[in-house]
Amino acid sequence: MNIALESPEMLLLIIPVIIAGFYLLRKTKTKLVEWRMLVAFLLVLALAAPYTTVTQTINEEDPSLVLVQDMTTSMGLFPEDTGTGLYEALTADTPTTLVQLTGEKTSLGDAVVQYSGLGNQIVLVTDGNNNAGKDLTEALRFAKDANTPVYLVQPELETNDLSVEMLGDKTVVVDNQNEFDIVVRQASEQSVSYFLEVYVDGEISQSRQFSQDTRNNTISINQAFTTLGAHNLSVKITPSDEDFNKSNNEFYKSLYVIPKPKITLVTADSSSPLASILRNLYEVSVVNDYSGAGNITESKALVLDNQIIGNFSEAEMKEIKNYVSNGGGLIVVGGDKAYNYGKYLNSSLEDVLPVISKPSEFQGGRNLVLVLDISPSTAAHGTLGDILSNAISILRNDNLKDANVGVIAFGSVGYDVSGGFLYMGLPQNLALLEDKISQLTPSEESETSLDQGLAVTKEMLEGEDGELDAIIISDGGIEDSYDASLEAAKELQDMGVNLYFVHIRSSAPSQADQTRTLYAEKLMQELGLQNNYKHIDMGERANIEFEDTVVTPEDEEDEPEDLGTYLLLEYSPDHFITKSVNLTSTSITGYNQVTPKAGAERLVITVTGQPVLTTWRFGLGRVAAFSTDNGDGATRWASAVYNGSNSRLISGMANWAIANPQAEEGAVVEALDTWLGTPSDLTLIMYDEGIPQLKLDGTQIDLALTGRNTYEASVNPDEIGIHNISGYPLAVNYPLEYRDVGLNNDINPLILATGGEIYTEKEARAFLLKDARQNSEREATEPVSLKVYVLLAALVLYLGEVLVRRIREMRRLKQAQGETGAEEAA
Repeated sequence: MNIALESPEMLLLIIPVIIAGFYLLRKTKTKLVEWRMLVAFLLVLALAAPYTTVTQTINEEDPSLVLVQDMTTSMGLFPEDTGTGLYEALTADTPTTLVQLTGEKTSLGDAVVQYSGLGNQIVLVTDGNNNAGKDLTEALRFAKDANTPVYLVQPELETNDLSVEMLGDKTVVVDNQNEFDIVVRQASEQSVSYFLEVYVDGEISQSRQFSQDTRNNTISINQAFTTLGAHNLSVKITPSDEDFNKSNNEFYKSLYVIPKPKITLVTADSSSPLASILRNLYEVSVVNDYSGAGNITESKALVLDNQIIGNFSEAEMKEIKNYVSNGGGLIVVGGDKAYNYGKYLNSSLEDVLPVISKPSEFQGGRNLVLVLDISPSTAAHGTLGDILSNAISILRNDNLKDANVGVIAFGSVGYDVSGGFLYMGLPQNLALLEDKISQLTPSEESETSLDQGLAVTKEMLEGEDGELDAIIISDGGIEDSYDASLEAAKELQDMGVNLYFVHIRSSAPSQADQTRTLYAEKLMQELGLQNNYKHIDMGERANIEFEDTVVTPEDEEDEPEDLGTYLLLEYSPDHFITKSVNLTSTSITGYNQVTPKAGAERLVITVTGQPVLTTWRFGLGRVAAFSTDNGDGATRWASAVYNGSNSRLISGMANWAIANPQAEEGAVVEALDTWLGTPSDLTLIMYDEGIPQLKLDGTQIDLALTGRNTYEASVNPDEIGIHNISGYPLAVNYPLEYRDVGLNNDINPLILATGGEIYTEKEARAFLLKDARQNSEREATEPVSLKVYVLLAALVLYLGEVLVRRIREMRRLKQAQGETGAEEAA
């Protein structure tokens, strides 16, 4: 028992008690003083208010629910009264608060955050599309941290709707081919067809018929502009079938065309694929030696191609460092004279780079299989949601970011859910596995045959190298297949597989009766893996600590060696550089040995985990370390990177390093295209002397000074179309509410992670309240005051002392009376 004090400062009163006590002891030297001192001590302790804490299990028969009913305009695709009947059913049985969202903006995230952590459970009746306020993903994570289950009720789609959007850069360079993505979304997954038209500056450029049977379809187009200034693109679709809303069938995109930005390329190979790509895109000054580069501050970016450190003086290194610190871009391309081969280690240049020029230690070599129990007992006893949520939680373990993971499910048979191993270094693979796991449903067969799941696990892990792990997540009802499962587990042990068992405690008879054998625990005991057995309650998450699997490459040599062929992976596919790049099946035959610094971001790696493109910010500038070659010369490591669509990696890298391609002269305006009802933030930078003023469609804009020569304003045009800001274009499109149509299934794993469930409206009426009551069972720690017990002890001591003293006095009185009587008798 842990005891604490509410007012520990009251213990200071013991000091005068001690002083007074010792004084009286010296004066009287009686036991009475000692008793009274002890009583005083207890009274002071009572004033300090001692207390302890106890843990109690709280079970709410009538849990408090908050039903958030999405009635925004995008919900017109679903029945009008979606959620109304559910609310009436719930409020008749348990306290239920109704929150209705209306209008042309959906702020689900705000509602989740507002009602989380208050003893509530939240029910969302919505399509799941959030377009205002708090990000829904962050809100659901907040709810999870606040131990607030969130349930999702998905309405039934009544009609289909199509929307169109065009993606791409707004600021583009003259005479360059620019790629734009046209995204056509539909609410359902039926086969639809539509006629698509693309307009350039109001004139039709191309048109054709399309069909799709998926939710999203991306159509890429290329367009170059030969004149500077404002231009625009627009796209229009005409669906052949049902289409609920016509306003989201047309989309406008404004563009501002600028001169080619200047960059400086330092290279001994002016005809390399790298040099050719840069020349096509920018105004490039090519020099053989940095000393001939002139004033590099006139360039938006500096590219050092396969340069040995001896080619630079310390004064030149200082100049480069200042250039980047003040906002210049730097790209350092590798080769047989760069990085570990160019003596960069501990040099002045390395201070600016996001990497250290020595072999990289990287996590990798782990192959993990999640073996998930989806037998009917998991649904009957309510553990399926916990099994799936624990699997998703394990996938997000930071030490698995460089692992290969496979997922197997079993009932009476085992089967491969993931389709083999997927590399967790790619966010899209993590999202894919989470989606597949969240959609698992109980098998129809009644048996729980763990041995069948382990047999498929063995097939998946056979022939794999490195760390081999398998995690079983089950409710533990494996008694019928225990012997076969034990043999299958021993076979995996013989292969060197590390086995874990996450046993989720349920209401099953085999677990409710404490005298019965827990077969899951027995299995791990017989394998000698008791430490790998995790017995947790429903709603809890297993904490499995994975040791780092670190592979250290051989020390670098003085000369490049044949490293074989390595596939490239987009480690951060959502970065500006990689978001439009698809490196599938792209290989390099060599690379420089580098190690990313703390704070650097790996964007492209080899399948073995070696960094190939690493970036970071240095001062006001941006630096990219491209640790393979220019595609030519003696090494020819990366020729494939510079071919076809792969060359987007090079242009993306250069555009990122350049940052702002506009010349720093005159007045520069920036404002992103927007949606009707959503303001656009506008920035004006005055590089030359003059009076800052801008007009929106002829009306003066109020500007606020926010920095040196920098002015900002917020504009919110009330009409769809292309608007004019003193010659700078701004496109306003249909309200954002109409872009995302149909059900958003991306949030399903996050819903399950909170401890909630996903239902149709019919399923919600049958199961939601039952699940909410089950989730209301929680352990609460409450303080219990010990003050009354201390006061009672002080009272007992005091009364005891009085009683003892009184008895002694009565004895002395009787003795005195006896002596007096004897004298009288004598």
